[in-house]
This record gives sequence, C-alpha cells and structure tokens, in this order.
Amino acid sequence: MGHGTGKTDAALAALNGRTLVLVGMMGAGKTSVGKRVAQRLSLPFVDADVAIEDAAGMTIPEIFAKHGEPSFRDGERKVIARLLDSEQKVLATGGGAFINAETRAAIKASGVSIWLKAEFEVLMARVRRKGNRPLLQTADPDQTMRNLSADRYPIYAEADITVESRDVAHDVMVDAVLDALISAHGVAATGSAPKGPLP
Repeated sequence: MGHGTGKTDAALAALNGRTLVLVGMMGAGKTSVGKRVAQRLSLPFVDADVAIEDAAGMTIPEIFAKHGEPSFRDGERKVIARLLDSEQKVLATGGGAFINAETRAAIKASGVSIWLKAEFEVLMARVRRKGNRPLLQTADPDQTMRNLSADRYPIYAEADITVESRDVAHDVMVDAVLDALISAHGVAATGSAPKGPLP
C-alpha cells in the first residue's frame, strides 16, 4: 500500500485521536464507506446498530416491534456514548442517532462527525435492496423517506463535515472522506488561533 500514506497520516493528524463518526440517512453508505475508511486509517470499525443488537440480544426490527422507537433510541444513545468513551475508531451510526440531542452533543464533544449526504434516488435505490428498515414499513416508503429527509437534513447539517455520498467506487468515497477531513482540519487549525486583535 505505497499510495496515499501522506493522506492517511494527514487524516489521522486531523482526527487527533478522536473517533470519526459517520452520520446520515439509511442507505447513505455509512457502513460500507466507514469500513473502508477504517481499513485505510488502520482503525477499528464499529457499526453502532450492530453494537445495539449485540447489547440487546435482538435485531433492531425486533427492538422496534417489542419495545418501540423511544426505547430503541435510549439504548442507542447509551451504546454510542460508551463507544465514544473507548479507543479511537471509525463509528457508523444509525440514521436517527444524530437526531438525538444528547447523542449529538456526545459526538460533538469527543468525535469528528461526517454527514454522508446522498440524493434521494440513491438512498431509495439502496434501501429497496434491503428489507430491514423498520421506519420504512409504511404504505408509501418514498414519501416516508422524503419526510424523514426533510426532518433530519437540517440536523445532519450540524455535523462537522459534509461529504456528498455518490454512486461511485468505494475507494473514491474513501478519498472524498479523507480529503474533507484534511481540508476541514486546515480550516479549524486557523480558526482556533489565539484570539488576538482582529485584522
């Protein structure tokens, strides 16, 4: 892997020991892109949804069916808080995780968040291939997705960095994430200069 070690080092420097947290809608590619970003950075990858299922001993659709969404969100918040506390990693979060104010605050405090922002058509094409989406078990999944997007996009926009999630090779998306991280870090580095008199 001779190529791009400079980029890898720069991205790790930008993270500065913090966990990289991927947020965004279901189908945005958080898990598939996240796994590959983690590989590139030699960091562990954790999918929060999998960690929640492990903690609960049941699948997310089962948690929704048995206990309802509020109970799921509460478990999600606790699991993500625990994952942010431990070693540096790349963490993919479920679509609703960042919408929870406490979770958002925890991510802001100890992670770097990247919103993978995908077009509606891209999301729906990906989601239709999988049936395991409790929030889309409705009469009109397209409209449900549009409503969810309308509600969530302004909140996702609070993420530290936004990267367009496109239907391109995963490597291209990994590079886009690393480039965004590096360039955002450059801005942050100048922005946090000692507060002297303004020019």
